[in-house]
Amino acid sequence: MNKTVKIILGIVLLLLLVVVLKYFKDSNTEDVVDYETELPFYTTLDTKIVATGKLNPEEEIELKPQISGIVDKILVEEGDLVQKGDLIAKIRVVPNEQSLVSAQSRIKTAKFSYDNAKTLFDRNKSLYEKGVISRQDFENNELSLNQAQENYIQAQNDYQIIRQGSISGGGSANTNIVAQIPGTILEIPVREGDQVIQSNNFNAGTTIATVADMSKMIFEGKVDESEVGKLEEGKEIKVILGAINEKEFPAKLTFVAPKGVEESGAVQFVIKADVTVESSNKIRAGYSANAEIEVESKDSILVIREALLQFNRITEKPFVELLNNDGSFRIKNVEIGISDGINIEITEGLDEADRIKIWNKTFEESDEDESEDEND
Repeated sequence: MNKTVKIILGIVLLLLLVVVLKYFKDSNTEDVVDYETELPFYTTLDTKIVATGKLNPEEEIELKPQISGIVDKILVEEGDLVQKGDLIAKIRVVPNEQSLVSAQSRIKTAKFSYDNAKTLFDRNKSLYEKGVISRQDFENNELSLNQAQENYIQAQNDYQIIRQGSISGGGSANTNIVAQIPGTILEIPVREGDQVIQSNNFNAGTTIATVADMSKMIFEGKVDESEVGKLEEGKEIKVILGAINEKEFPAKLTFVAPKGVEESGAVQFVIKADVTVESSNKIRAGYSANAEIEVESKDSILVIREALLQFNRITEKPFVELLNNDGSFRIKNVEIGISDGINIEITEGLDEADRIKIWNKTFEESDEDESEDEND
């Protein structure tokens, strides 16, 4: 019995020995991860704020009629250049029958009041000349006559305006739509025969045409609340138009909104900038544009790729891993400065000869292997 136990124990020990030997063999044959390194370098860093928006004319005027009616004739087309005072369109007055009847009634009422005041005045005039009534009573009758006459004339004028659009009969002051500024016709939202409404205190009125001076353009965009504190009015910026082969235009920041607007959970602030454009450039209103605003620039500073930087999970302080002479790596805390999103300034902790570990190399390789497997 003892002999059997000894045999079993011997077999177990032998198996354990085989397992241990195999473990050490596998451990020694594992591939050693070979990390590549990079050196810090000197360069120029520019930190920029990019604002998205549109390019619009600084002066954009909507032409509206001063009287309601029908568009009789349009004399220009969209895209035409006009000067101040040029005729844009003509409005034909179509009087409202109810308004005409009311105006005629007011004329008759005013005529009755005037005739009565005239009769009283003629009667009291003879009495005043005979000394029967006082001078004050006579002057009061004269005042009543003048007021009745003015009301009668006003009623007649109101009727003429309702019927034909003006007192004189020509109607050019009210029925002709003229350009108020020199510029380009951007839009004509109405057509001949359309009915239009006059502009007054209770109604914005129908827009006949929109005129804008295309030589004076402004950029209107929005920036995030985290960046608006870095902006200053009067700063020179750069506006880029993607529609014209990424053409760049110089501009000056003229306005930063004092109040933000929340959009999709983020607070945005409106900015405006005067854009310098040349007459040879065919700029159109409403072009999408990006404004690049340089916040800070440093020349010949020591930087590394931002991808090499790591952060302590507890202290959240930045560090890198440096290569030792024996091939191992050590952790080195660093102080950082500005960043352009690709490279980051190192203000303290590194020398130009330090070799920095590319710590995420293994992840990049595994991603490449997975992509190659998917392609296969």
